[in-house]
Amino acid sequence: MQSTNTPNPLVGSWKLVSFQFESERSDKRFDAYDEHPEGFAIFTEARVLFLLTAGDRLATAPAGELFDVMMAYSGRYRIEGDRIITTVDSAWHPAWIGTEQTRVFKRDGDALSLMEADFLEFPKFPGQRVRATVVWRREV
Repeated sequence: MQSTNTPNPLVGSWKLVSFQFESERSDKRFDAYDEHPEGFAIFTEARVLFLLTAGDRLATAPAGELFDVMMAYSGRYRIEGDRIITTVDSAWHPAWIGTEQTRVFKRDGDALSLMEADFLEFPKFPGQRVRATVVWRREV
């Protein structure tokens, strides 16, 4: 977390703009769900909550299909240089609970980009190492 003398530039609500992956095997990027994902990142001074979903989900879809096109987690976080490290205490996927999720961040005006620091196995792509890049826009 930031010191009390420095305002935290992340506090607030951020709307999801894009959610893409790249594979370790290829540097080609592809949409995680679809071209128009929906979601929010909400940062307080101590906690962050991420919710990301496909934009084309149908209310009539089976629950398993809906689960496959969403991601959500929350926890206390700290900022170290250009990295946000979240200690996950609640997540859509139980395997993430108790882990530290590290993202490299870049802030450019009202845009915030988060990228995984390393390639890793993600539940949506078993047996494959990928890295996500997520772009957010500050809500007014």
